[in-house]
Amino acid sequence: MKQVEIYTTRFCGFCIAAKRLLASKNVSFTEIDVGAAPEKRAEMMARANGGRTVPQIFIGGQHVGGCDELYALEHQGKLSGMLAA
Repeated sequence: MKQVEIYTTRFCGFCIAAKRLLASKNVSFTEIDVGAAPEKRAEMMARANGGRTVPQIFIGGQHVGGCDELYALEHQGKLSGMLAA
């Protein structure tokens, strides 16, 4: 399975929903809380081509987008393929 990274903040409903979807697929992920580590927000924005909102999700180093994009991939049947090694 490819490495999954998700930039979040503590009380973000979209972050919680994205993590819930990943957990329902038994996907482990690295969570980077930009609220607890503000210096990571600049890193997130650079990696996400200027994306300022959370979550910002990366699968295998590739920027997927946010929660809506993650769910769209799932509904299109593409998420499992992206996660496969």
